[in-house]
Amino acid sequence: MSRGFIKEDDLEHSGTALTERPISSHPNYVTPEGLAQLEYAYHMAEAQRLDWLTRKEDTQAAQVLASLDRDLRYYATRLAHVILVDPKGQANHTVLFGAVVTVVDSEHEQHIFHIVGEDEANAGNGKVSYVSPIARALLGRKIGETVEWTRPAGTLTLEILNIFYQKV
Repeated sequence: MSRGFIKEDDLEHSGTALTERPISSHPNYVTPEGLAQLEYAYHMAEAQRLDWLTRKEDTQAAQVLASLDRDLRYYATRLAHVILVDPKGQANHTVLFGAVVTVVDSEHEQHIFHIVGEDEANAGNGKVSYVSPIARALLGRKIGETVEWTRPAGTLTLEILNIFYQKV
């Protein structure tokens, strides 16, 4: 399309209509650490938003503000629906939300999974969402039990070696 058919004002606002961040349909269970992370993310986005409000002459301001506003709506919704689960009261004999579980697979390799809320999950750090396949396989199980973990790469049999709850 020729630039003759585009208003200058349209160019300034292109890219500011963002789709909303998806909100999970699952209950928003969080550990105390997960709650702190959500609150921190909300306050950081809020501070960044205030900073960008002072940069009205910046051509990127509208786009950055739209993104920050979207993030703030997401964090506000997640915080409004928090269900805090404190692992201090959990017994070490059953895998429940907040558990740090040590397992061994059929090839004698050990793995450690920390079962946390969806926003807190970070597979690279061993933190898995309570709705993930591995967490679903482990939840409710006890030390010595074996579980089948169905993965895209195939099913893996795991034996639970230890269950621990961080007493933060």
